[in-house]
Amino acid sequence: MKITILDDYFDTLRTLPCFETIARYAPSIWTDHVQDDDALMERLAETEVLVLIRERTKIRRSLIERLPKLRLISQRSVYPHIDIDACTQRGVLVSSSLHADTPSYATSELTFGLILAAFRQIPQQVASLKAGQWQFGIGETVRGKTLGIFGYGRIGKAVADYARAFGMEIVVWARPASLEKAKQDGYAIADSKSAFFARCDVLSLHMRLVEATRGIVTAADLAAMKPTALLVNTSRAGLIEPGALVTALRAGRPGRAAIDVYEEEPLRDPAHPLLNLPNVLCTPHIGYVTRDEYELQFRDIFDQIVAYAEGHPTNVVNPDALANRR
Repeated sequence: MKITILDDYFDTLRTLPCFETIARYAPSIWTDHVQDDDALMERLAETEVLVLIRERTKIRRSLIERLPKLRLISQRSVYPHIDIDACTQRGVLVSSSLHADTPSYATSELTFGLILAAFRQIPQQVASLKAGQWQFGIGETVRGKTLGIFGYGRIGKAVADYARAFGMEIVVWARPASLEKAKQDGYAIADSKSAFFARCDVLSLHMRLVEATRGIVTAADLAAMKPTALLVNTSRAGLIEPGALVTALRAGRPGRAAIDVYEEEPLRDPAHPLLNLPNVLCTPHIGYVTRDEYELQFRDIFDQIVAYAEGHPTNVVNPDALANRR
């Protein structure tokens, strides 16, 4: 069985204990990133099983139709980057564990780490010390500040729990069902979306990117934020109206941002506006990128491959593909 793994930037997967699950198949592992269909077709021409690392590579119909040997795509979590209809029509199974009861604690931890780094000016303090200077201005504590959680799912709840331990006030805005869960967990609910944006000292986004949430944070929402407020996005860049964040940060509302996600990834343009604003802390989409999280995720992914090889595929999101298998 020919297995190919894409986008393993640091050749990490073969070092995980769970890799032994599929080591006997000698998978091909690519450590660079390409999106061009011709290049991908050449890499995947003999591939029967394709392993994806989250949403790093888009698998479009134009590519799927040129991969006659492809039988299974194994991954974890949501799959907006895969053309499921095209896979179904071509008889390609998509197996993806949605880990209903398990948040990404790695992403939750990074979110709170960014909040602390921004409030205590940790990157600037480190740079100042390395430049031979002692201290850089003065930071702020998070205790007593109001943290807004926009989207109360698994990660949003974990971040709220961390913030509660740090003595922050928590307020939530989300869809009605999620608001009810937040209320049951003892968190305050904002009176309205506009009141939510105006109230928060820190506002963190925690939603999936679907058509209903694309651009859900508007320029008007950002303009309503305090000039001292921090916007944090470790979810998806597309949740914010295109161009609105840079414009808002230049205008001073919100006064700062901490960003882990971008419209185009990998982001390799050092001239990108977000990388050049002094009031922005940027990280390269490392929310889920920890050895512990990889072991958790890829144990599921590799187990899906073994189940497929044994004739009983699991976590299949397009079961109709079984009728179209070639």
